[in-house]
Order: sequence, then structure tokens, then C-alpha cells
Amino acid sequence: MLIIGLTGSIGMGKSTAAARFRKNGIAVFDADAEVHRLYAGPISAEIESAFPGAVEDGKVDRAKLSVLLLKKPESFKDLEKIVHPRIRQGERRFLQAEHARGAQMAVLEVPLLFEAGGFEKVDVKVVVSADSEIQRQRVLPRPGMTTKKLATIIARQLSETEKRTRADFVVDTAGSIDNCNSQIDRIIAKLSARTGQAYDKYWRD
Repeated sequence: MLIIGLTGSIGMGKSTAAARFRKNGIAVFDADAEVHRLYAGPISAEIESAFPGAVEDGKVDRAKLSVLLLKKPESFKDLEKIVHPRIRQGERRFLQAEHARGAQMAVLEVPLLFEAGGFEKVDVKVVVSADSEIQRQRVLPRPGMTTKKLATIIARQLSETEKRTRADFVVDTAGSIDNCNSQIDRIIAKLSARTGQAYDKYWRD
């Protein structure tokens, strides 16, 4: 089974690209969705212990947690120590299930694929990318988003130039959704005959 790592900064079009992979019958593990699930209860006590006041009614309040992180950006590392191992567990369960059903490919959609070291455990790295002004236009209108918050998010990630350099494939998402979809379709076609080694090396057990 070929494991594809799909990544890109906030507002770059990961969800659009992931939807196209799914449209082609390829399952996608959504790391952001897994974080939402974990915040809804499984790790709320740990989060509250590390970030007092971030949990309400047994669930992590993302807005409150965001405020705490913005006040002390260095505490992102404390959050990552709690969240990242749980994400890895979710990825492992997903990949083992896909392998068991005989899937030819599977996608890990992970915003911090390079930054968190996950790039070492996939066979192919796909980066979605657009210029910074398009990113701002897409992200700043979102509820709760501010220029400072966006800057903090971007500061934690590799530059677009570095991501593009490390990628096996770059999907330019500055244009239309149809254009993005066409690029994903071409990538899938190119990968259709390839086999992967990452599953046996990192995820089987």
C-alpha cells in the first residue's frame, strides 16, 4: 500500500485536495478532524491540566485554548506533546484498516507533516500551496481569526519555499477548484503503478 502525505499551511486548500482523493476512492485520514474528536473528551483532562481554563463542560474550548497559546506561543510544544502521540495512534489504526481491506493507496492529511516529522513515515509527499496574499484572503475572514493569530500559525511552520522543495508533488491551489482537482487526478494517475515501503517499515505493528 502506498501512503501519501498531504500537507499545506492554513487556507492552502488541503480539504479541497483531500475531497478529490476521496472522490477517486482513496481514503483520507484527517488529522484536524481527529484533533476535534480528541478535544471533545478523550484528552480534555490532560489539556486542562496543562492549560487551565481551556476546558468547558468536559470539552476543550478551542477559542479559549487559542487565547492561552497566543499569550504564550512557546507552550505550543506542551500541546504537541499531548496531541501528537494520539494523532499517531489514530493514523496507525486508519492505515492498518486500509491495509486490511486491500487498499492500493491511503492519504494522511496532516497540516504539520514536515514540522512534526511525519514526512519520514510516508511514501509520497504532496504539498498544496498558493501565494501568501491568497492565503490571507481565505483565512482572515474566518470566525475568530486575526492577523496576529495567522502570523503565529505561520511562524510555527516551514516556509512555502521549503515545503515546495521537500515535496514530491506540489498542487497549486491559487486557481479554481476544477484546476486543483485536475492536478490531483494527474498525481493519482502517476502513482497508480507504484508500491510503498512505509507501511511495512513504520505502521504494520
